Amino acid sequence: MDAVNTDNAKSAYTVRREYVTVTESPPLSTCSLQIERRGGRGESGARAIERHLRDTPGVHDVDVSFRTGSVRITYDGSATSEELLREAVRDRGVSIRGASDAAADEVTSRSELRREGTFVGLTLVGMVTGLATGWLDGPQLLGWAGYGVAYVFGGWYGLKGAIETLRHRAVDIDLLMIVAALGALSIGAPFEGAMLLFLFSLSNTLQHYAIGRSRRAIESLVEMRPDEAQVLRDGEEVTVPIDDVAVGDVFVVRPGDRIPLDGVVTSGEGTVDQASLTGESVPVPKEPGDEVFGGTINESGSLEIEVTRRAHESAITRLIHMVEEAQSEKAPTQRLIDRLEQPYVLGVFALTVAAIAVPLALGSEFTGTFYRAMTLMVAASPCAVIISTPAAVLSAIASGGRQGVLFKGGEHVETAARIDAVAFDKTGTLTRGDTQLTDVFVREGSGDRTPSEDELLSLAAAVQARSEHHLARATVAAADARSLDVTDAERFQSVAGKGVNADVDGETVHIGNRSYFETVLGDAAIDGLEPGLDRLRTLEAEGKTGVLVAREHHGEVGVVGWLAFTDTVRPNAAEMVEKLRSLGVEHIVMLTGDNERVARRIADEVGIDEVQAELLPEQKVATIEELVERYENVAMVGDGVNDAPALATASLGIAMGGAGTDVALDTADVVLMGDDLSKIPYVLGLGRKTRRTLTVNLAIAFGAIALMVGTILVRGIPLPLAVVGHEGSTVLVSLNGLRLLGFRG
Repeated sequence: MDAVNTDNAKSAYTVRREYVTVTESPPLSTCSLQIERRGGRGESGARAIERHLRDTPGVHDVDVSFRTGSVRITYDGSATSEELLREAVRDRGVSIRGASDAAADEVTSRSELRREGTFVGLTLVGMVTGLATGWLDGPQLLGWAGYGVAYVFGGWYGLKGAIETLRHRAVDIDLLMIVAALGALSIGAPFEGAMLLFLFSLSNTLQHYAIGRSRRAIESLVEMRPDEAQVLRDGEEVTVPIDDVAVGDVFVVRPGDRIPLDGVVTSGEGTVDQASLTGESVPVPKEPGDEVFGGTINESGSLEIEVTRRAHESAITRLIHMVEEAQSEKAPTQRLIDRLEQPYVLGVFALTVAAIAVPLALGSEFTGTFYRAMTLMVAASPCAVIISTPAAVLSAIASGGRQGVLFKGGEHVETAARIDAVAFDKTGTLTRGDTQLTDVFVREGSGDRTPSEDELLSLAAAVQARSEHHLARATVAAADARSLDVTDAERFQSVAGKGVNADVDGETVHIGNRSYFETVLGDAAIDGLEPGLDRLRTLEAEGKTGVLVAREHHGEVGVVGWLAFTDTVRPNAAEMVEKLRSLGVEHIVMLTGDNERVARRIADEVGIDEVQAELLPEQKVATIEELVERYENVAMVGDGVNDAPALATASLGIAMGGAGTDVALDTADVVLMGDDLSKIPYVLGLGRKTRRTLTVNLAIAFGAIALMVGTILVRGIPLPLAVVGHEGSTVLVSLNGLRLLGFRG
């Protein structure tokens, strides 16, 4: 699968009066390519390709992994192009897979894994045959034939990997193992060499299985999407391949059916199991107007659904694509280890040469010296070190994906482990976001043009119908509930964080908070402003959000009434905050554009430490910057739309409700595909669990190397024991990393 996306992750934001404008640095694009997967644990060949690609004009960053079969290139589109980058990858002898090859490649990958398993079995048979022949004094030719089988099949993939890496003018662990096995053979220790190759190929195969499980945990999601849809055509149901279904078509799903495409319910009611996408533990009720997602299961009730996205644009497809990209973006620890692999392997070769040359120069016997040097080479090889990070991080990304949590790279998994402070947007995050209009007040004494309550609400709805703000949606919904006639407004204008205005029936109608009337209309004499502001203060004291409605006619502005709104806290918000504290989060902040009294009431109910209220979007950014200075690692949780600047500024941006929000997928570092607050402690908990797993893995890997090397230098150990210690630690860190697939928080 190939994808090209604009990299909007971290833009610079500047303020111009009351508006926020985005100042982009030169636009960077991301080219994600799927390449052939290779078996070598050492990725020095991949590092060589990275160095080559970084020398290409316009390229800013490169990640290449043969384990996951991916290349991710961040580049300046004005200096190079995706096609030129493809050619540069092909020039290094790497085959690029197209989107249509993905399914076939998975079959090939599983077939290759079976073949590796067969080779491991043949290596074991050859090794045992050679050993048994020697013990039983059997024919010498049979013994050597057995060892020959072990060396050929045990060293096949390692030799291929070593040659491939040498073609890129690099060395890796495969070469170390091949040299050590041939060295053992040359001094008359064929069993030790065969055992090395057997355990090396076995641990390599187990690693491929572990990495494959992490990858297939996500890729299996695509299998949940049906290949066909029952589309309504001229009143009849017609079976149509999902790739041929267009936006606007209506399809039918019945109880037990999987929903094939994203859409909006137009008829029917039922419940839908969205666990595969959003991680929600209980089915979600659906009725006309509600959004549904492809790959989820309709549990009850027949639904007619209008398609809103084509098959290749669906939420589940985007999730799979972005997880694949995330798996190709390495964590900082892995980047460091990858950079050190090449010099470390060269250092092991140098140590081995010294272990041979120095004793020989001092008069030691060759066979014993060479045997000891081969043992040292095996013991010092960093196989376990190199696999320790991807085994854990890829499993963490896959585990999150299965819970409806999308990490957009291994870096963000490690960042989640270090978070000390969390900032929350209020509306739609800590609260339900389904703000309701509670009161409509008409100001008495506004003359013969005093409207009725319905007329005031209709006037407000006419203006608010052009806005996406949650208060505007609540106003329009209330007007619809009363079946009011709403006039079309013209010349709509919005002032961020303050209010809106538009022309209705020849008059300009202003709707806004205190700041709007005191600053935007501050130069105008406004009839009824003081009583209106007094009323807003009363509403705030009641924990409600209030706005004034005023009409402007021939330059004269008069307040005609005010509207009051309220929002409800999500049921599990307080529990979520307590879980964050138990994870070690030091400080929790609420950021909102709402008035301070309303924000304080909600903060007290949830247990928030600090409230920053009546903020404009640029002030949220400034607050996040100040928190980063105080706590260094800060997470921002928002809805991914109005909070985009703050999400981009935080150390870790977490967007709620990404299943239906394109902006969340573009801006945040972590996307919660559903609106479940309990996933926020899950994100930080998974990050911390991954960090602990990495620590354990690296301790096992380096500990095994130090123990064996120290023992070899002081007393010496048999080569088979070094092989068992080396390969055993490699398998152990692989399996330990795989445990993260089962993390539930």
